[in-house]
Amino acid sequence: MSETNRIEFKEKLTKEIDLEKEVIAFLNYNEGGFIYIGIDKTGTVVGVEDIDGDMLKIKDRLKTNIIPSCMGLFDISSEEKDGKDIIKITVASGSEKPYYKRKYGMSEKGAYIRNGTAADPMPQKMIDELFAKRTKTSIGKIRSSRQDLTFEQLKIYYEGKGISLNKNFAKNLELLTEKGEYNYVAYLMADENGTSIKLAKYNGLTRVDLTENPDFGYESLIKATKQVLDKIEIENKSDTSITSAERVDKRPWSSIALREAILNAFVHNDYTTEVPPKFEIFDDRIEITSTGGLPNGLSKDEFFEGFSVPRNKELMRIYKDLDLVEQLGSGVPRILEYYGRECFKFSENFLRMTFPKAGLEEGGQMGDLQMGEVIEDFKAKQKLVLTELQYDFGTISQRRKASTKENISLLHENFESIMTYFMKDFGITSGKLRESFGKASGKKLPNQILTLELIIVYPEITAEEIGSILGVTERTVQTYIKKLREENFIEREGGRKEGVWLLKKQET
Repeated sequence: MSETNRIEFKEKLTKEIDLEKEVIAFLNYNEGGFIYIGIDKTGTVVGVEDIDGDMLKIKDRLKTNIIPSCMGLFDISSEEKDGKDIIKITVASGSEKPYYKRKYGMSEKGAYIRNGTAADPMPQKMIDELFAKRTKTSIGKIRSSRQDLTFEQLKIYYEGKGISLNKNFAKNLELLTEKGEYNYVAYLMADENGTSIKLAKYNGLTRVDLTENPDFGYESLIKATKQVLDKIEIENKSDTSITSAERVDKRPWSSIALREAILNAFVHNDYTTEVPPKFEIFDDRIEITSTGGLPNGLSKDEFFEGFSVPRNKELMRIYKDLDLVEQLGSGVPRILEYYGRECFKFSENFLRMTFPKAGLEEGGQMGDLQMGEVIEDFKAKQKLVLTELQYDFGTISQRRKASTKENISLLHENFESIMTYFMKDFGITSGKLRESFGKASGKKLPNQILTLELIIVYPEITAEEIGSILGVTERTVQTYIKKLREENFIEREGGRKEGVWLLKKQET
């Protein structure tokens, strides 16, 4: 990996490193970009000593020193490369250009733009032109029609994530206009508002026979989002078929793609039109329609490749705080893992996503599965034995409280029964394990295999939790996981916070 127009390396984070300049340059650049801390200009990985401390410093510097606010327009995450920890900053292209340093204002000394691999000062003429085009009607600038707003629901959701909202929360979450009044973001987040969020279910393939029409609106948009997600999950129930060989559970739609599409519709809807997103269920498809076409300056190809230009950065920030969305720009590529580009229809004022229901061939035989559906089928198979296994193993918390000796003994005792099941459905054999990790049976199993067992039993388990159970460090567990991935035993679905581990079917 080397520096490009969208990639910047920094050896380390110091007060002398002008991080703000690099971030501003990407905010003002149509494609955004990535900044890696812990990699020098030659591309050599040197690592970061204080990951958590540096990540906090980065967030504070960007929050404090850049105007307009870029909260919701960047992600800060840690990665491991060449056995060393580094920091990755993902920066989206901002919609309120020009961005500039608070200290120097809207001047050539304060505003920058990416030019090749450099962050160049922005000419004053360009600054003036961008300022003239700046959106005047973003939801952060529109005054709420109601000022008697309450936010008990929002506070509960934040508290559920271990975050306490203090008396300055409205300012910190950008719920106020420049005059200090509640804005439209606050209106959408409030316990009561006038925004209707409807979900329609029809009998048949047209909009003639309406059978259900629940309204999840008039409350905090976060609560409405969760209710729509729950309703769609109920509608997307598994179809089960029993054959002479096995039981097959198959959902009509990809749960992952639907979740991403629903969140995309809520977060990126153009609420300045006061037209909310719409969700419709037909016998053969689900349609999700949001107001607002492609963001200004973003092409269809850039949209599909995951370039991010958040329309509502304030909403993006809140949804990220609550772990509803993950990395910037990850949603559309994730949808495309399961459905083609033809599912997206763009117009000047709307974006519609149509997800066809998985069909059956004549005679009731299952048709060809897309790769995404194959993954979900594997996930269903993996889930069949989890209830029984977790009954024997207990919760992750219970395993962490037990001694390392007790945990390792339990994993050894259950090794053969676990492998018997997964040998059949995933092709994981003792021979394959022995080939990859050495001894795979008997009284002493390698820790890589014990890690695989824990991942099978607890798909949501983290490296830190595995380390606690096995009595090793998190860094050591990361080497086990790296080996398991290299040997094609597991893959990650979702991000670090809410993702899960999936087994991969072995080639026979």
